[in-house]
Amino acid sequence: MTSKALMNTYGDRAATLIKGEGAWLWNDKGDKYLDALSGIAVCGLGHSHPAITKAITEQLSTLTHCSNFFTIPNQEVLAEKLCHISGMDKVFFGNSGAEANEAAIKMARLFGHQQGISLPTVLVMENAFHGRTLATLSASGGRRVQAGFEPLVTGFARAPFDDIPALQKIADNNQNICAIFVEPIQGEGGIRIASTDYLQQLRIFCDQNNWLLMLDEVQTGNGRTGKYFCFQHSGIVPDVVTTSKGLGNGFPIGACLAAGKAAELMQPGNHGSTFGGNPLACAAALATINTIEDQGLLSRAAAIGDRLMAGLKEGLSSSSHVLHIRGRGCMIGIELNKPCKSLFMAAMEKGLIINVTADSVIRLLPPFVMTDDEVDQVVAILVPLIKDFKKD
Repeated sequence: MTSKALMNTYGDRAATLIKGEGAWLWNDKGDKYLDALSGIAVCGLGHSHPAITKAITEQLSTLTHCSNFFTIPNQEVLAEKLCHISGMDKVFFGNSGAEANEAAIKMARLFGHQQGISLPTVLVMENAFHGRTLATLSASGGRRVQAGFEPLVTGFARAPFDDIPALQKIADNNQNICAIFVEPIQGEGGIRIASTDYLQQLRIFCDQNNWLLMLDEVQTGNGRTGKYFCFQHSGIVPDVVTTSKGLGNGFPIGACLAAGKAAELMQPGNHGSTFGGNPLACAAALATINTIEDQGLLSRAAAIGDRLMAGLKEGLSSSSHVLHIRGRGCMIGIELNKPCKSLFMAAMEKGLIINVTADSVIRLLPPFVMTDDEVDQVVAILVPLIKDFKKD
């Protein structure tokens, strides 16, 4: 039962979860669930991972927080680590994906003004999702997120996702554009995966127009797609990339990384965060990254995704109401021909946690520590549910 003291921003809760271990969660009644959602792409290492627990408890015993007026060793080590992994030059730390995206939007406006553009405009995509602050919901593509919060923040133009010719038309008719902001895979939009060379084409396009290429990897980053960042599948380096979710394996932290001409945009007084990059958050993130590297979890994420995709495609090959099964690494979408929100509770009743997004897309975001047997359990539970859904 949800307390009346809480604002009702999430509706009815499906269960009261009190414990987690690996890929499993337990409710207050002792019921056990296989977690194929990872807290919406957050707990890539699963729940109660010993390396994360150790790092947090050790840091708690020395220093939890201090102001960014002072040098924070964990913050510097984490920044160096992320820059080494990504090929980027500088990092700003916040507390969430929305905060990281806010930083990126501010950087785009700074860049635009430096280019002499009086009304800098960021080109964003249809069906995108960048967060729920005023700027990030304005950048997002769904009226469901924006409705009731007008007036929206101006300075955004919108284009179809994965459509370079449309970008050219917009560029020809809008001289105020200074940046493109795009998710490599649209997560909330239904696991929409761009064509193979889309990011490469965007990189060329931005270079030709002197625009910033900014990537929202809040969901796709931190190993989710089988590379540490999704853009690494394309062999390009963006000007700005944001991430959060899986960065701290459940401990709140966000990061906005910049390279090249974007690296020096932010100067003292331009931006800040009270809690951003504090010792505790950075300890959790460092432990997460080190574990991903030491245990080879990037390749494991890719293998889990391959096994899930193969099992789902085989099991659902004769299901005409399944329009598409798509994914990359541990980020998979199963699109049906009608809304299927009810499958969330149907799966819970069978001991499986999934998600439905964009009304008709079952979204799977499993942790990278799932065993092959656990992957097969996901398929064994989900396939019959989807098959039977046609009869509803």
